[in-house]
Amino acid sequence: MGCGLSLQQPESRPMSATATATAHPRRAAIHRMVMEKHTCPYGLKALDLLKRQGYAVEDHPLRTREEVDAFKAEHGVKTTPQIFIDGERIGGYDDTRRFFGKAVADPKATTYKPVVAIFGSSALMALAIGQAALGTPFTARTIEWFIAVAMCLLALQKLQNVESFATMFLNYDLLAKRWVPYSYIYPFAEGLAGVLMLAGALTFLSVPIALFIGTVGAVSVFKAVYLDRRELKCACVGGSFNVPLGFVSLTENLMMIAMALWMGVHAFP
Repeated sequence: MGCGLSLQQPESRPMSATATATAHPRRAAIHRMVMEKHTCPYGLKALDLLKRQGYAVEDHPLRTREEVDAFKAEHGVKTTPQIFIDGERIGGYDDTRRFFGKAVADPKATTYKPVVAIFGSSALMALAIGQAALGTPFTARTIEWFIAVAMCLLALQKLQNVESFATMFLNYDLLAKRWVPYSYIYPFAEGLAGVLMLAGALTFLSVPIALFIGTVGAVSVFKAVYLDRRELKCACVGGSFNVPLGFVSLTENLMMIAMALWMGVHAFP
C-alpha cells in the first residue's frame, strides 16, 4: 500500500492500550517522610520512578515523627516510603523497582564498576591534560599521564578509609603480613608516587617508590590468586567494594612497575 490520500471517511477504531493508558494513567500513591530536617531520599527516588513510569501519583508526605509512627503501625510496616498502586501496597523503593522489572543493587554483589570508572576517568583526564598543556590530546606523554592519574585516583579510594583498606590488604600482601604498618603506608606511597610522576618531579623518589610497591604488590597478587587459588576481595579500590582480587589489582601493580621503569630509563640514561 502506498501513502496516497483517501476520500473515504476514516473508520472509527477503539483506542489502543497505549493511548488509553495515556488518556487515563494508572494511579499510584506514595507515603514518604518529608520532615523539616530530613527528606527521605528513597521517597524522592520512588516518586520520580513512578512518574517516569507514567503514573499519576498522589503524594502523601509524613511531616512529623508521630505521623510516621502512626502510618507504620496502621499498615504494619517497618520502613517508609510505602508505595500503593491501584490500591494495592507494593512496598518500598526496592520493591517498586522489582514491580517494574528493574534491577535492584546488591551491595554484596561482585562488581567492576569502580574500576571502570577510575580507569575511564583517568583516560579522559590524561587526554584533557594533553589538550590543555600541548594543544593536542594525543601525545607521547598521554600514557604516562594516564598511569599517573590512575595511581592518584586509586590511592584516593584507599585513603577514604585507610583502616578498611589495611584490613583487606592484610589478607594477601606478603610484606604487610610481615610488617603491618606497611598496609597503612601503602596508599600514601601510591598517591605520592602518582603526584610526583604526574608533575615529572623528584623522579629519584617517585621511581623507587612505584617500583617497590608495584613489585611487592604484583608478586603478592600472583601468589594469592594464581598459585594459592584463593578467592579474595581486592583492596585496590579501597575496602568498600566487592571487586575480586585478580587481574585488576595485578594490572594496577604492573602499571606502576612499567611507569617506574619507563621514567627511570628516561631520567637516568
